Amino acid sequence: MKTFRKMLLSLFLIPVLLLGGCGFPGLGGSGNDGTVRIASQTSTESQIMANIIAELINHELGYKTTLVNNLGSGTVVHQAMIRNDADISATRYTGTDITGTLGMNPVKDPAEATAIVKREFKKRYDQTWYPSYGFSDTYAFMVTQQEAKKDGLSTISDLKKVASRYNAGVDSSWMNRKGDGYSDFTKMYGFDFKRVYPMQIGLVYDAVEANKMQTVLGYSTDGRIRSYNLKVLKDDKKFFPPYQCSLVVNNSFLKKYPKLKPLLHRLDGKINLKTMQELNYQVDDQLLEPNVVAQKFLAKHNYFKGSDD
Repeated sequence: MKTFRKMLLSLFLIPVLLLGGCGFPGLGGSGNDGTVRIASQTSTESQIMANIIAELINHELGYKTTLVNNLGSGTVVHQAMIRNDADISATRYTGTDITGTLGMNPVKDPAEATAIVKREFKKRYDQTWYPSYGFSDTYAFMVTQQEAKKDGLSTISDLKKVASRYNAGVDSSWMNRKGDGYSDFTKMYGFDFKRVYPMQIGLVYDAVEANKMQTVLGYSTDGRIRSYNLKVLKDDKKFFPPYQCSLVVNNSFLKKYPKLKPLLHRLDGKINLKTMQELNYQVDDQLLEPNVVAQKFLAKHNYFKGSDD
C-alpha cells in the first residue's frame, strides 16, 4: 500500500513540475542552505550513481546532500536543473541528450558526441558536462543463451535469418525515436521482426527469459543481463549512437562551492561497463539498497583519493 501511494504521489508531482512554476515541493529554489541537491531518475543505475556522488561529497567535504529522487525521465531531471531545483544531474547520456534535449541529429562518433554536449550544455544552460564515468549505457538486443546457441546468434545481423518468426519486445520510448528508432533500424539492418511489442523497459528481461519474446531490446549495463544469463548481440553495423554516461553540474553552484569541481573529477573514467553491470546486479538481483552499494564501492576504492590532487 505504501508503494502504491508513493507511485500516485510521483505521478502527481511530475505534471506539477512540468506545468507549474514553483519547483519541487519541499525544496527551496536557491539551495541557499548549503545542501547539495542531486537529481536522479527511477532507474537502478541513476539511483546508484546519485548515491555515489552524495557519499563522496559527504565523506570528503562534509557537505549536506539530498537526493531529488525517482524523477521520471531525463527531460524532467533537465527541467529540475534549469529551474534550480537541483544542482547536480547524476546521469546524463550523450546520445539521449543530443537527440532529445538538444534536438539535434544522432551522432555516431563517441568523441564528437561528447564534444557537442559539453559545448552546447555550457552555451545553452551554463552547465558543466563532466567526462564520462567510463561506461556507455546503450541499447542492446539480447536473447537467451539457449536461443543464441540454437539459432547461431552473436550479432544483430544474425537476427535477419530468424526475424520473420521472432517476436521482439522493445523499450516503448524507442519505437518512434527519430534517427535511432525502429524505422531507421529496419533500414540499416534490412529486416523487420514478425511482431514488435513496445514495453516498459523493466518488463523486457522477464519477457525474454519466459520465452514470451524471442529477443528484446534492453540496456547494456543492466544487472538483469547477468541475472537471467542473457546473450547480448553485437551491434555489428554500429547503428546505436554512443550513450556515454556523465554527471552534469550547474556552473553557478560550482562557483559557489569550488571544492566540488575537482572532487567530482575523481569519478572520471572510474566505472567501466562490467563494473556498472555488477553494481546494478547487486541492487536488482541481490536486493541491496543503492546507498549501500555506493558506500561499499567507494570504500573499496578508498574514495579514489589522489585523483584530484
